[in-house]
Amino acid sequence: MNVVFDFGAVLFTWQPLLLVQKYFPTQAQTSESASQLAHAMFKHDDWKAFDHGTLALDEVVARTAARIGLPHDAVNGMISCIADELQPIDSNIGLLTRLREQRDGGADDIRLFYLSNMPVPYARTLEQRHDFLNWFDGGIFSGDVNLGKPDLAIFELLAARHGLQAADTIFIDDTLANVQAAHQLGWQAIHCEDPEALTGQLDALMR
Repeated sequence: MNVVFDFGAVLFTWQPLLLVQKYFPTQAQTSESASQLAHAMFKHDDWKAFDHGTLALDEVVARTAARIGLPHDAVNGMISCIADELQPIDSNIGLLTRLREQRDGGADDIRLFYLSNMPVPYARTLEQRHDFLNWFDGGIFSGDVNLGKPDLAIFELLAARHGLQAADTIFIDDTLANVQAAHQLGWQAIHCEDPEALTGQLDALMR
């Protein structure tokens, strides 16, 4: 079985509301204002372009600050430090460890991959900091290929590069649209809404 992991909110913490509350406490004093600010920052086409590797970090900082009306230095401080906020989720690193041990112990039917919407600067930082990224048999960061989920093309690219057969592939993601995209290709998929529940969800599919 091919198991394909998303990174943000699956293997690494990704909490945009807490992020804007931390770096912009005045502008994000309530849950509603924090939600609005996070949406304006991370759901805009500028952020999508940064994710896809078509907009550089300094450009997304400048555009975001100007568009929302926030101090440039403050926006730069937050965006430049996001890689530091992406911390491993222990329970799911434990799951990844178990799968790696099964594969390395002779379970030839297990292969491990990742498919993550991740800007290039953050991707390189994670690769340098976390040895467990070397456990994967392969993977794609959106910023490296100028594509992103839920575009079917990035799923198809991963499948083509590594010979993934749809019926033998399980995809894990926290975003419903990405899970639905995987289903369109005939992949099995898990909508990871609670990282602590993922082990049970995956075990049920792999029985």
